[in-house]
Amino acid sequence: MYLFMLIQLVLISGLAAIHLLAGKLRYLNDIPRSSWLSFAGGISVAYVFIHIFPELEEAQRTLGEQGIVSFVEHHAYLVALAGLSVFYGLERLVKQDQRTSARQRRPGKGMFWLHIGSFTLYNALIGYLLVYREGESHELLFYFLAMAFHFLVNDHGLYQHHRESYLHRGRWVLASAVVIGWLVGLNVQVSEAATSTLFAFLAGGVVLNVLKEELPEERLSRFWPFAVGAVTYSALLLIG
Repeated sequence: MYLFMLIQLVLISGLAAIHLLAGKLRYLNDIPRSSWLSFAGGISVAYVFIHIFPELEEAQRTLGEQGIVSFVEHHAYLVALAGLSVFYGLERLVKQDQRTSARQRRPGKGMFWLHIGSFTLYNALIGYLLVYREGESHELLFYFLAMAFHFLVNDHGLYQHHRESYLHRGRWVLASAVVIGWLVGLNVQVSEAATSTLFAFLAGGVVLNVLKEELPEERLSRFWPFAVGAVTYSALLLIG
């Protein structure tokens, strides 16, 4: 038990460190898009489609047995869709605020904190769910690697939106959030149905946050690194 918690502590510290090192990775902001970012995006999406989405089948049964929103036939997938929709709506708000701020020549601090606040909850959720990756040690490692690469993609997007505000304040908040989420997970146990719901929401958020970084034409994203990341990580998940 204590050994497993120590392993989790090392991994959660690694996730937090990715945010703290965000300022050291400015070379990733080059256009065309860095191959590493596209590779990281492929890994994150592969984890969702190969590992999390199949778990939604089990989540569907769990939620049905608990009677939660049982009137909806595919509610686990609807939760994933909700996660995707929430972050899509947030992204639209941020871009609209940036255009308004540029026209009025004023900084959009309120939207910065809304954006960081939503990712704070998102990071806390990722830290919280790390506690529940305890079936096998390799499963915990797969989760860590997928989320580590996902944080790399998220850091890039947040830096692009907020620049120095993110480096000075935002990254510290997000690094703290993932650790706090893990600590809450150690001390607050919820039902299997609630855990399944959280994983479904996370799945939708991961897909949106990766694709919004890869798909815009101005990113000049790289297909082959994305494909290599997705195929390689899918193979590892299937073998594991």
